[in-house]
Amino acid sequence: MGDTKVLEAVERYIRGEMNPDERLHFENLRKSNGEIDELVVEHTLFMQQMNRFGEWKKFRSTLHDVHTDLAEQGKINSARLTGKAKVVYLWNRYKRVAAIAASIAGITTLTISALVWTITPQTAPGELQQLKGKITIIENTTKAQGQEINKVKNKISSSDNTIVYTTGGTGFIIDTKGYLVTNVHVVEGAKNIAVQNSRGEYTAKVVYIDAAKDIAILKIDDESFKPYSSIPYTISRSSGKLAEPIFTLGYPRNEVVYGQGYLSSKTGYKGDTLSCQLELTANQGNSGSPILNKKGEVIGILNGRQKNAEGFSFAIQGKHIYKVLEDLKKDQKKDTSYQRIKLNSRSSISGMDFQQQVEKVEDYVFMVKVN
Repeated sequence: MGDTKVLEAVERYIRGEMNPDERLHFENLRKSNGEIDELVVEHTLFMQQMNRFGEWKKFRSTLHDVHTDLAEQGKINSARLTGKAKVVYLWNRYKRVAAIAASIAGITTLTISALVWTITPQTAPGELQQLKGKITIIENTTKAQGQEINKVKNKISSSDNTIVYTTGGTGFIIDTKGYLVTNVHVVEGAKNIAVQNSRGEYTAKVVYIDAAKDIAILKIDDESFKPYSSIPYTISRSSGKLAEPIFTLGYPRNEVVYGQGYLSSKTGYKGDTLSCQLELTANQGNSGSPILNKKGEVIGILNGRQKNAEGFSFAIQGKHIYKVLEDLKKDQKKDTSYQRIKLNSRSSISGMDFQQQVEKVEDYVFMVKVN
């Protein structure tokens, strides 16, 4: 097969244009031919970067047209700037309008990422940055006809008996009785822990940590908590696949936030074999977020991003949860409650699209609050 034919086949595979027989044959070819597999991954990255560039070019052209039109109408004074300086000027001037347009017209995250990538000077990749976040609380200040006007505060203000949580991250349920997984660095040194989502807020405690793997197991320790009847996802026993589409849910702010991307490397920061690398935007507070694939499997636990490298994140491979849980049971042989922890063996969301999966998973992901 010539180079052109190979490239055409790769593009058809990535775009989902192959019939089932062709796709099966091509996937077998990927498994048997490392060069073909590498070409698929590289071309996936290339096509996504080209899409980003195209979105950015259209956005920049629109911004320029709007500015020119307003200048011609005499409504603004046109700045005599060129190149990147003009782009930065236009962005700073119209970023509020752009934000409104994004909410109306659906300008994607890729567009904004492309904008930042284009106007920001490139720097050498830096250190791994953990994603433990500072907690801000939304305090209700006014209530009128069932609507609340909210004001963001830097600290939780409340009565003297209320615990003030200052940092946090994300965690997710692994057992129906209220056991969760998060990162060790999220709960390290914690005096008090609470977990919160749409179901409510509950006190929790650390029952086991594996600092080397950055995995902590928590237990909801609250009388008001009602156990789940089932869990919709499973924990993968294997590493994810290159170019595999993934999504995450986490709490970089006071509500659950969705992110989507793909697995870009089977190893993590500087070749760390405990982790994998993701093409995924992550923020402070995302530490401990589950990484799920289309099969409804947790393939990772988000725990960091690379400084000065937009869109590159890292996750502890989900398969390590099994070893940490095994170590917990060995360490606590006399405690029968830990022996009864059982991970779900069947995903009920396999094959659903991401939107449907998110609806099923959302109630199992919690904000983890620490002081």
